[in-house]
Amino acid sequence: MESDILLKYFPDITIEQQEQFAQLKELYTYWNNQINVISRKDIDLLYERHVLHSLGIAKVMGFLPGENVLDVGTGGGFPGVPLAIMFPDTRFHLVDSIGKKIKVVSEVSSAIGLKNLRASHSRAEEVKEKFDFVVSRAVTQLKDFYPWVKDKFNKQSKNKLPNGILYLKGGDLTQEIADAGLAVQQFYLKDYFDEDFFETKQVIYVKI
Repeated sequence: MESDILLKYFPDITIEQQEQFAQLKELYTYWNNQINVISRKDIDLLYERHVLHSLGIAKVMGFLPGENVLDVGTGGGFPGVPLAIMFPDTRFHLVDSIGKKIKVVSEVSSAIGLKNLRASHSRAEEVKEKFDFVVSRAVTQLKDFYPWVKDKFNKQSKNKLPNGILYLKGGDLTQEIADAGLAVQQFYLKDYFDEDFFETKQVIYVKI
């Protein structure tokens, strides 16, 4: 089964989690035919390029029960849906400014029985709650992303890394990081995953 690639890197996931992950291919294939949220060529590589990529954040940060995580510009639900499956006791709020993408997120999460995820058709700036972490996947340049979310955080940190941003990006980020003027930590996904796709992929952590 294509989802077995996840067991290679996350051997401790439960049977229920395995079943939820396994359902994603059929669901995203169906919804992608209605509303194009994933590039056509990538749908066949869903588990490597979308699910496992999203779970790169889980290699860097284990979210705690009761923590709140905001996924900004989630698109069809990445990284938020895979992370919500992986951390069922953490609360995830997924937002996107494009309503049809949020419809896909809602339909997929409902179909697999996710109880810890909610999805909103809104911009990050419109979200009023506070969160422990903000996650996102290559929505825009870091210098533009940071102002959207810098006031969205709880003051008290409980996790191994203080509250902040966990941002999936790829390529040479030297200039982008310099332009942002932020102190960041870079976690290289090639240190966690063997596939060539991850050679230049990173999780950028920004402490708030």
